[in-house]
Amino acid sequence: MRFSINIPNFGDFADPRNVATVAAAAEQAGWDGLFVWDHVLHRRHQGRPFGDPWMLLTAAALATSRIRLGALLTPVPRYRPQQLARQVATLDHLSGGRVIFAAGLGGPIEDEYGSFGDAAEPRLLAERLDEGLEVLRRFWTGEPVNHHGRHYEVRDVTLLPATAQQPGPPVWIGGFWPHRAPMRRAARWDGAVPLFETARHGHVPDMEEVQELVSYVRKHRTDETEQPFEFVLGGATSPDPAKARDVIGPLHDAGVTWWDERQVQSDPGLDRLLPVLRRIEAGPPVI
Repeated sequence: MRFSINIPNFGDFADPRNVATVAAAAEQAGWDGLFVWDHVLHRRHQGRPFGDPWMLLTAAALATSRIRLGALLTPVPRYRPQQLARQVATLDHLSGGRVIFAAGLGGPIEDEYGSFGDAAEPRLLAERLDEGLEVLRRFWTGEPVNHHGRHYEVRDVTLLPATAQQPGPPVWIGGFWPHRAPMRRAARWDGAVPLFETARHGHVPDMEEVQELVSYVRKHRTDETEQPFEFVLGGATSPDPAKARDVIGPLHDAGVTWWDERQVQSDPGLDRLLPVLRRIEAGPPVI
């Protein structure tokens, strides 16, 4: 099992220098990854400064040499695929092939899309997500791309450089369980990053739901390659190793491969540097 730190892209973490500090501390303390949020607008947290996630991850890449990096998660329908492909490829080269690309619809949908006059209908956004992922995967190869889809048009375009990782970075898919469609989508890619209707950000999900989700995704896996498939869950654990082990041990036994350490969203220290650094310096849980 591997362990990551999860931080928002607002508050103290809107400053790339603070994100670089967090990334360096996480690497030194033995964590395996750092993930940042990707929000343009989240009215629940309005009044705080927000930072661009790709600039924040650039700072993290320059401050580290080992840990994996990415946005958790990237709302693909909010981007133009060519712009996103460039950003991911640039970061992948800068980091020496350490990017993980986690994708989904993002949200809150009305905040992130409707506020800017964009479509806010989930079914339409899901179509753009699926088509956008296919276009991104083709761009990342560095080969010529022609695409004529419902939402995107590409006419004989080659984007170089290709990503350092080939045929591209690992793609994880997020979504809320027990909604089945996002997890069927995840089964077609490299990992699942579920949130749970019964356990929101920072809260540990119920074991029975975790087992049901893992079984469902495995049932829908059709990729027979040797590429590992990741199950990524998160929540807040105690820095006390025994208490953390009590939480994470059963999840590991159920098939979870990454634990993403997240503060509870209502925690007033969610977007503050010092509480996060204290948790990082205590080190990841030991299984």
